[in-house]
Amino acid sequence: SLVRSRAKEWGINPQRIGIIGFSAGGHLAVATGTSFEKRTYAPVDKVDQVSCRPDFVIPVYPGYLKAKDKDELAPGLTIPKGTPPMFLVHGGADIISPTEHSVLLYLALRRAGVPAELHVYAGATHDFGVRRSEQPCSTWTDACVLWLRHQGFLGSDQ
Repeated sequence: SLVRSRAKEWGINPQRIGIIGFSAGGHLAVATGTSFEKRTYAPVDKVDQVSCRPDFVIPVYPGYLKAKDKDELAPGLTIPKGTPPMFLVHGGADIISPTEHSVLLYLALRRAGVPAELHVYAGATHDFGVRRSEQPCSTWTDACVLWLRHQGFLGSDQ
């Protein structure tokens, strides 16, 4: 809400505001993208009247999305109408936050008709971040830029 309410002042397009999170932050990004209609406090000022729904979500090796010992989303995690498009990234060899977290979310998004793309990098573990290397997982940011363009969030010059 704060970023969108100050978009003009900050020179950004209020219809192209997204959220990215890594690991537990990926979980928070997903929670923001799926619970944007649920305010947990009474409005304080005009900012609280501005939508906090992100226009896109990029969870990178998110955790806490899978129910314990079940192949389903964690309790309380639903995909409501209006959930923004998501670009998911995960390491196939991640033992901290297993790949199933992103796979289950991807399948739920597809069932709900939410545009989603999932990239799993077979040999990647946890915390590969955005650093460049010879590993295929280091190209995920390039794929993400293409996805953002395809979704209309970036122009061809960006």
